[in-house]
Amino acid sequence: MTDQPITVLISHPMLGPMQAGLEAAGYRVVRRWDLAEADRGAVRAIAHAGEIVLEPAFLETLPNLSLIATISVGYDGVDVPWCRARGIEVTHADGLNAEDVADHAVGLLLASWRNLVEGDRLVRSGGWAAEHRLGARPALRGRKVGIVGLGHIGQACARRVEAFGMEAAWWGPNPKPEAPWPQAASLLALAQASDILIVACRADASNRGLISAEILDALGPRGLLINVARGSVVDEDALIAALKDKRLGRAALDVFWQEPTPAARWEGVPNTVLSPHAAGGTLDSIPKMIGQAHENLRRHFAGEPLLSPVP
Repeated sequence: MTDQPITVLISHPMLGPMQAGLEAAGYRVVRRWDLAEADRGAVRAIAHAGEIVLEPAFLETLPNLSLIATISVGYDGVDVPWCRARGIEVTHADGLNAEDVADHAVGLLLASWRNLVEGDRLVRSGGWAAEHRLGARPALRGRKVGIVGLGHIGQACARRVEAFGMEAAWWGPNPKPEAPWPQAASLLALAQASDILIVACRADASNRGLISAEILDALGPRGLLINVARGSVVDEDALIAALKDKRLGRAALDVFWQEPTPAARWEGVPNTVLSPHAAGGTLDSIPKMIGQAHENLRRHFAGEPLLSPVP
């Protein structure tokens, strides 16, 4: 590192706790939410939360920017081709929290399919009556689970549902001949053949609203949709309409079109289990993701190959 500290911009308040670590590593830290005009020219790297949009118009005001180190696995808030065309490198947390996200996906699956959240409310409200034991749900063993996207998270989900005696299949735009699970001919075919559909794909501009009204109708009134990818992948208006109209049975979501999602948006929407984009954040995964971002920063400014550039 040079005598003059390298200036790193933190892009969002959720990453504020990174400041002390970056400063301890010798960086000068500035924060986007109180960035002074005089500091724009000093910024050489950004520590970024991948789902937050980094507008090209903003990036153009940082003339010496050369690296965006994304803390998360996803980087859908970054226009990677735009950055590459201008010599700005982009890194991400490659697969570091896949097991945690898959755990959360299965937790949502169990909570929704077995009415665990509603059961908890019933007991706590004093509304538990003998007849509630007769409202049994179908068992999970033998159910067909479709997985949208077979990256690190999708594969971890497939292994977990198989351990419960369910059958896994998947769909994605790229073939994976080495995968032990069958690939459906299309997303529609996967939804039609599935009892449960887990969305675990990487989000980008090409798959906004991929889980459309047609896909939800194919999953059907007994089906369960789980989303641990990004909110943008699901047509949320179509999802809410399908749940209210009983064209879709259930939904369990960790991610939303707008975050935080307005509570009023889900008022009266039946058969939903909602969590606040918490799947990938554990005491084990977060330090690993931050550590990988630190290493990418170090390598970049040392002229070494990056540890985890985006594909």
